[in-house]
Amino acid sequence: MQIEVLKSKIHRVNVTNCNLDYIGSITIDENLINAAKMIVGEKVQIVNINNGERLETYIINGKKNSGEITLNGPAARKVQKGDKIIIISYASMNLENAKKHNPTIIFPDENNLLN
Repeated sequence: MQIEVLKSKIHRVNVTNCNLDYIGSITIDENLINAAKMIVGEKVQIVNINNGERLETYIINGKKNSGEITLNGPAARKVQKGDKIIIISYASMNLENAKKHNPTIIFPDENNLLN
């Protein structure tokens, strides 16, 4: 049996931009992607703390140490610049591995940077 468990989480970052005229995805500062052990192209769930919206998209690479968090394409209608969001990725694994799994959770500062 396989179950889905929390793999990684970028907790409470600020949306820095919304770009409706893009094919889709979320642009994330490369430093945050690496720290959260996520990868470009990975499916993520976005949870908007300001309005309760939840959506799924995939990661594209943003400039390292820029603090960029941009929702692109249709997802840009679900957030506003300045909204606080949580970015979550999940992994499938068997029950025994899931019991031993420790997710990676990072807590960037108010500028979306790591201290």
